[in-house]
Amino acid sequence: MSKKKNAFYAQSGGVTAVINASACGVIETARKNKDKIGKVYAGRNGIIGALTEDLIDTSKESARDIAALRHTPSGGFGSCRFKLKSLEENKREYERLIDVFEAHNIGYFFYNGGGDSADTCLKVSQLSKSMGYPIQAIHVPKTVDNDLPITDNCPGFGSVAKYIALSTLEASFDVASMCATSTKVFVLEVMGRHAGWIAAAGAMASDENIDLPIIVLFPEVKFAKTKFLKAVKEKVQKYGYCSVVVSEGAHWPDGRFLAEQGTRDAFGHAQLGGAAPVVANMIHEALGYKYHWAVADYLQRAARHIASKTDVEQAYAMGKAAVEFALAGKNSVMPTIKRTSNAPYKWTIGSANLSRVANVEKMMPASFISKDGFGITKRCRTYMEPLMRGEDYPPYHKSGMPKYVQLKKVPVTQKLKPFKI
Repeated sequence: MSKKKNAFYAQSGGVTAVINASACGVIETARKNKDKIGKVYAGRNGIIGALTEDLIDTSKESARDIAALRHTPSGGFGSCRFKLKSLEENKREYERLIDVFEAHNIGYFFYNGGGDSADTCLKVSQLSKSMGYPIQAIHVPKTVDNDLPITDNCPGFGSVAKYIALSTLEASFDVASMCATSTKVFVLEVMGRHAGWIAAAGAMASDENIDLPIIVLFPEVKFAKTKFLKAVKEKVQKYGYCSVVVSEGAHWPDGRFLAEQGTRDAFGHAQLGGAAPVVANMIHEALGYKYHWAVADYLQRAARHIASKTDVEQAYAMGKAAVEFALAGKNSVMPTIKRTSNAPYKWTIGSANLSRVANVEKMMPASFISKDGFGITKRCRTYMEPLMRGEDYPPYHKSGMPKYVQLKKVPVTQKLKPFKI
């Protein structure tokens, strides 16, 4: 019988409050199948760790510390924004991957990320066919943007949605208490380059239990300045104040982002940031209202203290399923979440071929956005509510701070010559 293969796991793209729960699912499931899988090596800083042979030996981490990943935010092994070029464009990177995998007897590849990461995983999965190296590559879904296709929702989204809804709720209470003599408009900028799922979460702050004046600016709806300012004025006249949740991807009719800075990231995407001050100043200049604005930025995706229980459970389940898929002989697939019922909320695990996932973005459906373009529909609420449901608080120290784990991250001895990316 051939020697059992080791596994490679890495995190990619923007991290989330629950991506480490997926890492926990991968590592714990692999350990339970030690008769079939050898060690799990984690790439330090994503696929870069594989290319530079910078591997972390997760077998050196205690069972307790691996379990603690489930309630620790961000990427425990380091993430990256790095996209593999095609085989034709950069064959040396693929040859290097094979060299590293061979040197460390790696036959399983688990890549935890979003759409661009799915593309990387797809390319790695093709090594066996294009270059003759046997590898099973499974993509573990993750993205706060909730824009991966096929799956009902993405691990990471439920928690960021809960954070944004809660932040909008509490900030609205603050503004309401000050609006008679001070601030009348609060603007909160949230993530979401092309898909408005996170922005939609802001509208969840207002429901049948509490009526709040909230306006949402979606990437899916072209920004209409005159219409928007009219809506703000009407809200302030009726309630005395207004809260605006603007997606970083909100754009003018000609396609220009409100927040575009003229620079691009490693994937070639326009770097955004600054929609909130643009909108706030626009309101002040046209209507004269005093305002405050905030950018949720890293806070929204790192907020493990208020994570959704549903999200944590699903993130862990995706990691666990990825290993089970690999052991079943699958390759070039991604575990998915299949919603089977809304009331009560139920879900199961499905799968999708990476060729249908890579580089595909799932936008907010028109049926989820209100007719005026500034809010959400009942159908959207039905979809989002169970994803935000439940609490899964981390354990706390006596000091009042959560017990987050910092792994030892013991490096694996390198066997190859250095490689320059």
